[in-house]
Amino acid sequence: MPHFTVVPVKDQAEASYDSLEGINWVDYRDTGQDYPDHQDTVSSDGHGNHKEDSPFLSSADAASKKNDFYDRNLALFEEELDIRPKVSSLLSRLVSYTNITQGAKEHEEEESALASRRKTPKSPNMGTLMGVYLPCLQNIFGVILFLRLTWIVGTAGVMQSLLIVLMCCSCTMLTAISMSAIATNGVVPAGGAYFMISRSLGPEFGGAVGLCFYLGTTFASAMYILGAIEIFLKYLIPQAAIFHATDPPGSDSAMLNNMRVYGSICLSLMAVVVFVGVKYVNKLASLFLACVIISIVSIYAGAIKSMTHPPEFPICMLGNRTLVRDRFDVCAKTVIKGNITVPSQLWDRFCLPGNLSSTQCDDYFVQNNVTEIQGIPGLGSGIIRENMWGDYLQKGEILEKPGLQSVDVHGALENFGMYVSADIATSFTLLVGIFFPSATGIMAGSNRSGDLRDAQKSIPVGTILAITTTSLVYFTSVVLFGACIEGVVLRDKFGDAVRKNLVVGTLSWPSPWVIVIGSFFSTIGAGLQSLTGAPRLLQAIAKDNIIPFLRVFGHGKTNGEPTWALLLTGLIAELGILIASLDMVAPILSMFFLMCYLFVNLACAVQTLLRTPNWRPRFKYYHWALSFLGMSMCLALMFISSWYYAIVAMGIAGMIYKYIEYQGAEKEWGDGIRGLSLSAARYALLRLEVGPPHTKNWRPQLLVLLKLDEDLHVKYPRLLTFASQLKAGKGLTIVGSVVQGNFLDSYGEMQAAEQAIKNMMEIERVKGFCQVVVASKVREGVVHLIQSCGLGGMKHNTVVMGWPYGWRQSEDPRAWKTFINTVRCTTAAHLALMVPKNVSFYPSNHERFTDGNIDVWWIVHDGGMLMLLPFLLKQHKVWKKCKMRIFTVAQMDDNSIQMKKDLATFLYQLRIEAEVEVVEMHDSDISAYTYERTLMMEQRSQMLRQMRLSSAERQREAQLVKDRHSLVRMGSLYSDEEEEVVESPPEKVQMTWTREKCEAERRNRNNAPENFRELMSLKPDQSNVRRMHTAVKLNEVIVNRSHDARLVLLNMPGPPRNTDGDENYMEFLEVLTEGLERVLLVRGGGREVITIYS
Repeated sequence: MPHFTVVPVKDQAEASYDSLEGINWVDYRDTGQDYPDHQDTVSSDGHGNHKEDSPFLSSADAASKKNDFYDRNLALFEEELDIRPKVSSLLSRLVSYTNITQGAKEHEEEESALASRRKTPKSPNMGTLMGVYLPCLQNIFGVILFLRLTWIVGTAGVMQSLLIVLMCCSCTMLTAISMSAIATNGVVPAGGAYFMISRSLGPEFGGAVGLCFYLGTTFASAMYILGAIEIFLKYLIPQAAIFHATDPPGSDSAMLNNMRVYGSICLSLMAVVVFVGVKYVNKLASLFLACVIISIVSIYAGAIKSMTHPPEFPICMLGNRTLVRDRFDVCAKTVIKGNITVPSQLWDRFCLPGNLSSTQCDDYFVQNNVTEIQGIPGLGSGIIRENMWGDYLQKGEILEKPGLQSVDVHGALENFGMYVSADIATSFTLLVGIFFPSATGIMAGSNRSGDLRDAQKSIPVGTILAITTTSLVYFTSVVLFGACIEGVVLRDKFGDAVRKNLVVGTLSWPSPWVIVIGSFFSTIGAGLQSLTGAPRLLQAIAKDNIIPFLRVFGHGKTNGEPTWALLLTGLIAELGILIASLDMVAPILSMFFLMCYLFVNLACAVQTLLRTPNWRPRFKYYHWALSFLGMSMCLALMFISSWYYAIVAMGIAGMIYKYIEYQGAEKEWGDGIRGLSLSAARYALLRLEVGPPHTKNWRPQLLVLLKLDEDLHVKYPRLLTFASQLKAGKGLTIVGSVVQGNFLDSYGEMQAAEQAIKNMMEIERVKGFCQVVVASKVREGVVHLIQSCGLGGMKHNTVVMGWPYGWRQSEDPRAWKTFINTVRCTTAAHLALMVPKNVSFYPSNHERFTDGNIDVWWIVHDGGMLMLLPFLLKQHKVWKKCKMRIFTVAQMDDNSIQMKKDLATFLYQLRIEAEVEVVEMHDSDISAYTYERTLMMEQRSQMLRQMRLSSAERQREAQLVKDRHSLVRMGSLYSDEEEEVVESPPEKVQMTWTREKCEAERRNRNNAPENFRELMSLKPDQSNVRRMHTAVKLNEVIVNRSHDARLVLLNMPGPPRNTDGDENYMEFLEVLTEGLERVLLVRGGGREVITIYS
């Protein structure tokens, strides 16, 4: 334990600091005096008091507590004390914090403000013995020990029985070690195993395994009830049976029907008890535990007593076959009555009554002798040598003692009911499944963590001690049963050979009734405990709200009792009771518990290997290898005991997992699977080559640049729709946007924009990431996105941006300068570029094109993007029915026929199906339309340039308007950025009219008509005319061939090197795409993206 020493610090020269540099000193210590001359400028009430609202722990009684005073030693931190509390305040709340009681709300909900209105729960005061050890003992010891362990020993033999016990107990011990590590890594509220798994492996695994644990606990209640009814009908009051068999083969079905009727009645009574009040169940728990302990002690006492005085339980054998002892009185063929030999009851069973002639008797009865052997030879008899190895039987096979002489002849079938026979076929795997429930119940301590004084100490110690104790009891019981009881008696499941006595009861001291009554009450108690715990587990899952259809089961009575969950639990338990066979229900129960234990081990292993900072369990004796061994043993036991049940249980868990993944509420619990994903992503990113991938691995990794309006709504959501339709390539998608302003002032707006984009991405089903940056200029923000998005090898290689609509109508050059700057940046970064024009007309994800063409106009080769994009689009259901056509342009000196053949061969090698057409463009004179169009373009550019640069007053006026509207605005990617002009320094701005200023203004007015005449006499530049001619001719050809196409893809020409021609470049693009409904301008990134090689 670390030692802390608190040393008081004396105030040195207090008076000398009072007026240091004019700072008034305020004493915030609570001295009971008032300081009217000093006003506190920091606190909320003006008296030096500050109410903390801590983010670390709930302030349940913050209003009633005395307010904390600032200390002058913490003056540096006083402005943040509302969110970063003083250590003394934090520690005081930690000390007063109590663990959540059972059945209370989830830990996160307990920290809400509602906690302040609740009564403070009693301080937990249960220690290791009462809180963990004894509840675990009561849950582990159960019906299997009393009803089936002797039968398992007789069937499997001592050695294989020890192996079964070792496998099951080792599995639970390893699970307990993992569970102890998880349980001591923080507080475990109500829900126990479910809480541990869900918070370690996530809501999907937690919900799936939580429901499996719930089903296991529910079927456990059914198993205990069936065990109690079996004891009741077989050993306590056999006369209570309602159904009776008319012939021996029908006895099994009659017994099953009795079990169903009485089991349903018992379940109903138990459900009523649980509904009325759990307090009665808890009060009776100690009585039921006492019954278990007394029963076990009586077994040991009887075994020790059998060394000298073995109990008298003779067994009647016919040859080497075991006879049902309660069907006759004397174990002999004849009896002497008054010196006369008369047939015994046994003779009458095998022969015609009253006739001593052997001709009317069963052949096997005639040829074999009747002998009587001791059923309980005792500890010193050496019978363990015969019981060392197993004797597995088929259904209906008669129990035989190997050492006795017998003439093997067929007997009459009607006498089969006189022999003790196996009711089911047995095997080693079956016995494993039947025994495993007797090793479960190790979660009882963790389920009670809220009632423990020191849960992090008590849970590991109590659970491991309980498993050790029960394992020793099981091991010694196997040896004692094998050493004390005759083999045929051990294999006799229902005690038919010992006058319908419970087999384990024949060994007990002082009377078999101790075991019978004790096991009956302990089994009833265990059933009540399971019926109490299962609804609460379901309620905890329902309240987590991770499985929508279970929400109704989160409600209950006003006191929190889970009424609806109890009803569902009763219905599921009734299904187990209708099975009516303890041996059939036990393997089902084993599956669900084994799956739960498997994931407890997995959770511990994952947390250990990930080395998450929060993984700091107080229990240190764990290792990931032990957890993996426990997990492997759980998986092996599942398939050993019943492979088909294992597949069904895993299928149920898998379906619940997928249901939660797709339909459940999103939860972030800091679980290990998220950490595992992070580690896997880190490993994969480090393995990815930093350089560009091979051409075969190239796929469009998109950076989609979105524009938001003033209300933070996505202006063109069809950009996201188009991105989702392109995702057949399964590449990366990053959706980016820019908030214009200062980061410190615009952080909240940035978060709101990010959330708006995420919502739209979810609507459009775009799987990807969102990135919003704050920049003083939108142009700079776009450049930042292009440079910084992505990580390592997972970076974008393609930019998708919208077209700047309305740029012609706007006098502001910002409408298109940002667009052209982005084109230049993508070219400089060697990124591909896609510009969907008229994106509002693009189809939604719900539309289907049943016909039509996707036309590709391949004018210049820039890496094969034009070929790849239509192929990816056609993988989506919207474009699937469209056909692909590829057009290429041939000049006069090109051989168009050869070009078509070569193009068809190239597409064949690319494995792309498309029609091929070669369009010939003849040289023609430049038309008057082209000349006029170019002239209008240049005149417009010149006029706007003169309007923008006419005078300094226009600039100053714009600056004043900007200052007047200087609120932070959402930046448009294309039209809302301020013009980059060189602003004159403030000191040089003419704020008054002077003589020089008046003369300059007069000269400008005189020059205006001259400027207009110059504008009208402007002659177009020849290079612009040539470019306009190309745009017009190409547009004519494209519109002629592709006017009805669903989508037209064509090469996007690059912007001019000289920035003076930027506006003309926009006009060229407009002319090129006129008259087309949907156009995708594509610009390659300068590398090949498609290859003919495999």
